Amino acid sequence: MHPLDHPIWNALNGPQAKFAESAGSALRFPPAVTTLGALAEVDAAGYASLAMLQKPGEVTALFLQTPSEPPAGWKAVRSLPLSQMVYEGGEPAKSSVPFVELGTQDEPAMLALAKLTEPGPFGTRTRELGTFIGLREGGRLASMAGVRLHVPGFTEVSAVCTHPDHLGRGYAAGLMLEIMARIRKRGETPFLHVRSDN
Repeated sequence: MHPLDHPIWNALNGPQAKFAESAGSALRFPPAVTTLGALAEVDAAGYASLAMLQKPGEVTALFLQTPSEPPAGWKAVRSLPLSQMVYEGGEPAKSSVPFVELGTQDEPAMLALAKLTEPGPFGTRTRELGTFIGLREGGRLASMAGVRLHVPGFTEVSAVCTHPDHLGRGYAAGLMLEIMARIRKRGETPFLHVRSDN
């Protein structure tokens, strides 16, 4: 099996094991980091294991190869198709975007931008997953990008978003190029997940 066939499971069983909350055949990140989780098998035992981790009202996002209805007692809050994209080109072009490293002091602005643009699951501790960079205009965070899942040989580009007031200026593309170049410099391959409606 390819590492990207089950990326959340492979991340939590590998490079990001320090984040793993586990029970039986289920794994998940702490919800404050991201809502992503994974089941060894998408079956009743997997969901029963996940139930041991889940508190009432919490949501766990699963990447499923084949859509399926959850068992009784579970509610699908949202279901949407994702495309997984892997970068197979040469060295990414140099970014011309004047980015800055985002740190702890930027977390409120990062959360606000993610809430506004919905680039995917983003929590109060998402920045702990790796490097995040951004671009400010007028002192306000206008665009950002970072990394999320780490599986052997691959790192996911994630949280790529731009405030609606700053769209069409190439900010997200420039930030992605920088993140991709850093991933390649470590000898890894960049990948990302994209909603089909995006």
